[in-house]
Amino acid sequence: MKPENAVEAKGITKKFKVYYDKGSSLKERVLFKNRRRHEAHWVLKGIDLEIKKGEAVGLIGKNGCGKSTVLKLLTRIMYPTEGSIEMDGRVSSLLELGAGFHPDMSGRENIYTNASIFGLSHAQIEKRIDAIIRFSELEDFIDHPVRTYSSGMYMRLAFAVAIHVDADILLIDEILAVGDAGFQSKCFEKLKDIKAKGTTIVIVSHVMEQLKNICDRVVWLEGGQIIQDGKPSEVTALYLEETQKRREAKIEADFQEKLRNPYFCTEGAVREGNLDIYFTDAQVRNAEGKQAVFVHADEPMEICMKYHAGIVGKRINFTVNITRDDGVHCFGTSALSGMEESTAGILSKKAGSISMVIEKNHLLKGRYLVDIGIQDLQEERFDYIYNALEFRVKDVGDAQGIVNLPRHWKMDEGKGIQEDLETEEEEF
Repeated sequence: MKPENAVEAKGITKKFKVYYDKGSSLKERVLFKNRRRHEAHWVLKGIDLEIKKGEAVGLIGKNGCGKSTVLKLLTRIMYPTEGSIEMDGRVSSLLELGAGFHPDMSGRENIYTNASIFGLSHAQIEKRIDAIIRFSELEDFIDHPVRTYSSGMYMRLAFAVAIHVDADILLIDEILAVGDAGFQSKCFEKLKDIKAKGTTIVIVSHVMEQLKNICDRVVWLEGGQIIQDGKPSEVTALYLEETQKRREAKIEADFQEKLRNPYFCTEGAVREGNLDIYFTDAQVRNAEGKQAVFVHADEPMEICMKYHAGIVGKRINFTVNITRDDGVHCFGTSALSGMEESTAGILSKKAGSISMVIEKNHLLKGRYLVDIGIQDLQEERFDYIYNALEFRVKDVGDAQGIVNLPRHWKMDEGKGIQEDLETEEEEF
């Protein structure tokens, strides 16, 4: 092992058996031997990882990629199928809430038990116990059974013990996602202090900003292998970009599946009205005139509606309302506002179509829902569908809010700020 390293993992693989059907008792296992069919599931497929002393390394990746398995192998809760792991120093871990806690023992008693598991003597625990209790902020509950604790209180006590055992290597698995914002901030400040003292930290988290603030490196795991290993800002950016691409691909696949369904509305649509006149189809179309779930900012888009009329010769109005998925109403309009009043909305045929063309979409990135309606001039509803359609707007740069307003920047090229200040001083 290299003298500058705290952790060296070489060629690590880990295989689990996934049983299709397994007897739960000895009798069932003897009588039904054929029920032990299983397949091999390789969680890790050859990991090489070196972590230097005093380095903070973050592990990222989607659920099931092997992050937690790596930490469990480092703590020797489990052992690799193949490969070797070497570590230099005392290890403290926070892998599961309350691991090693006895529910019927008080918080104080569990401090002694848990700290002794990490290798501290009774005398060493005595010196630290007041600091542990003070950091946990559980003074009023420290002599209560831990079974009466909330998950946040469990986390406070577990974290307080783990950071006071003077470990050389600290392993943390998502535990800081529990607890109030104030305590999470306190924990990360403490982690920075621990890191500054030379402790090696390996942390699993889905909060990219936290990792960028504390880690020297970030390792991206995918399918049991290392995809990227490098600077936190670079690796997290690549990971988020890939995650977004996969999310969009899934949305597009679901949309294409929906196109094969003859009912055009979204799953959460709500319909009301007497249906004397009703919609038979509705679509969102992109700049190319194709039905789509994704549209781009600053490009044309179109909301197309087909209808069937049980009555003709009646003047009607079509309405469209666009709402962001958090409930913010973004836009609403009616067809009559864009037609000649003398001929607006008079039905002469039992079937037809109407489109609202948006010449340039100024909505910002997000998911939007479209309500469509047919009503007469007295606002009696023939057909109104809430959340009939959905579409998503892709990135539009650095603008924030609801709409991307057309704009340009202009700078005064006359006298500068310094000249203005000098003029003011002379007048003064």
